[in-house]
Amino acid sequence: MEIFDTILKFSLVDIIDVVLVALLLYYVYKLVRGTVAINIFIGIVIIYIIWKITEALQMQLLSNILGGFISVGMFALIVVFQQEIRKFLLMIGSTNFGAKRKFLSQLKFLKTEGISNTDIETIMSACIKMATTKTGALIVLERNNNLDFLINTGDEMNITVTQPIIESIFFKNSPLHDGAIIIENNIVKATRVILPVNNEKTIPQRFGLRHRAAVGITERTDAIAIVVSEETGQISCFKNGDFLPFETTEELIAIIKEDLD
Repeated sequence: MEIFDTILKFSLVDIIDVVLVALLLYYVYKLVRGTVAINIFIGIVIIYIIWKITEALQMQLLSNILGGFISVGMFALIVVFQQEIRKFLLMIGSTNFGAKRKFLSQLKFLKTEGISNTDIETIMSACIKMATTKTGALIVLERNNNLDFLINTGDEMNITVTQPIIESIFFKNSPLHDGAIIIENNIVKATRVILPVNNEKTIPQRFGLRHRAAVGITERTDAIAIVVSEETGQISCFKNGDFLPFETTEELIAIIKEDLD
């Protein structure tokens, strides 16, 4: 009878509490998805569930051990998830409530799956064409973390992505070719954007500032960065501060599409 009484006392506040916790867990999952940290995250969730079960069953010894592990382990988690925590805080801090977008559109973790309209095939076709002429390019694909805080470092745009547009932006004699471009939902949001450069991570000496900038922005946010080398014409892709391995262009397109959805 006590269980039924508890269920009947389930209020609107309790429902909101459950929904908010679910959203928080979902967004944390989105941050760590595709990284090594996802296994750690799943392990933590399992341990927490077991801890709560042992508490409910009044298994005092095991419950105390798991509780102590979780409380002490929080400090270790801050170190393990420092990049993810930084991305989460950056998302909150970079949310511009005074912008034209509505509040809910800024909370991008509320968006439904598969609404990205970015034409990856067109972007990669432009990259392949620029690679043949060794035209340097740096393209940042926005995902969940809002990158509006970077727009002020460049020129704000609102141009639909096409292959000629991308090629003309990075054309060597174009006034817009320096810096990066930011693309969201198949719209070029900004050009000549200055990205944070990583000076700590060791990357091959043949790579220059574009690659370091790609490492820097993907370490700080969940964006994906595509680089075309001006020296070699090689196409590279970065996610979570690391090179994204791929064998063929088709494989890279499939990987990026999955990450954007």
